[in-house]
Amino acid sequence: MSSHAATLADLVRRPSVNPMGRDVSGPEFLEARVGEYLVQRFSAAGLPWARQPVAPGRDNVIARLEATHAGAPVILWDAHQDTVPADGMTIEPFTPLVRDGRLYGRGACDVKGGMAAMLVALERLLAGDGPREATVIFAATVNEEFGFSGAKALTRLWTAATEPSDAAARGLIDAAPAAAIVAEPTGLDLVVQHKGAVRWRVRIRGRSCHSAFPERGENAIYHAGRAILALETLAAELLTRHADHPCGPPTLNLGTVRGGSGVNLVPELVLLEIDRRLLPGESPQAARDEVIGRIAAACSGARVEHEPPFLESAGLPDESRSTAAAPWIDRLEAAASGQGYAGRRVAARYGTNASIYSAAGVPAVVFGPGSIEQAHTADEWIDLAQVDAVAETLRRVVAG
Repeated sequence: MSSHAATLADLVRRPSVNPMGRDVSGPEFLEARVGEYLVQRFSAAGLPWARQPVAPGRDNVIARLEATHAGAPVILWDAHQDTVPADGMTIEPFTPLVRDGRLYGRGACDVKGGMAAMLVALERLLAGDGPREATVIFAATVNEEFGFSGAKALTRLWTAATEPSDAAARGLIDAAPAAAIVAEPTGLDLVVQHKGAVRWRVRIRGRSCHSAFPERGENAIYHAGRAILALETLAAELLTRHADHPCGPPTLNLGTVRGGSGVNLVPELVLLEIDRRLLPGESPQAARDEVIGRIAAACSGARVEHEPPFLESAGLPDESRSTAAAPWIDRLEAAASGQGYAGRRVAARYGTNASIYSAAGVPAVVFGPGSIEQAHTADEWIDLAQVDAVAETLRRVVAG
């Protein structure tokens, strides 16, 4: 049986960087190396597995561990394969380093530590001679960091929206799971509600000409400047709405601004990228429409194009005590407490695949090792003791 540290090191040394919408390529990008490792591992363990193609070079990898008695519920364990880019890291991103009980490397915390814990828990359950009170579907999904497309594809397997490429994976999931546990760095707390998000690009157009005659053109940056000020005003307003919500208030961030091709040219195009964070239950479309309206009012007469969202999720409502999944979430809480952790039910400001599963009818909770404070950092690391504790917690939930 592989140890939790060795498993995590195996995952970290296999880069799976999400391009995050950039036109980049290279051996460190996309999830294929992690997917192949998982296939080899499941084959060696004798677990049935399947790939679900999502995009070129990007397959969800799914495995199934049966309960020891008929009629047992099915529980989904989800961990995403992709990481954020490694630009600017102060450590070797894909050379795992263990020091003082921590493992360092890109993805160690978000979320290969959680994936390693799930893999080890599966192997412990498989090797044990006790009962398994639930069937576990393990799904290693793609593109969580920039669009949730892997999780959205997975939900097709228990709906009528399947595609021909889903056939092999559909053989492992023939109905909606009773509950989902989504791996993210929560420090063994249970995130039972979190924000959603809608993200999209805005194109603001002008008319280019030589800067010696700027009056003959139309400066797209001036239009964009007015839009940016309107976004800043709306962002401040949002912070006053529902400020006492457990997830915090809704927020707006203008993440990138790109425009102009030279100081002696009147710019004809500016591209903005907007991130609007949503409270659970808030409509992505309504939130987006408000932003569109503010930009239109500020840029009257300008040519403004809003691209379709490249990420959209409505947030995770708290279903931990009000659904048929509640007993399993109670067991998770008790098992985490049994490992010496608080196992609190908390809210989060970030988003995860859990909101996608909840929207598809599967109550979900977010749980895993590590702290969100270490995710995406220049020296990303995780406490290895927490990885082992999560593996044992998950084993106990299923083994009873």
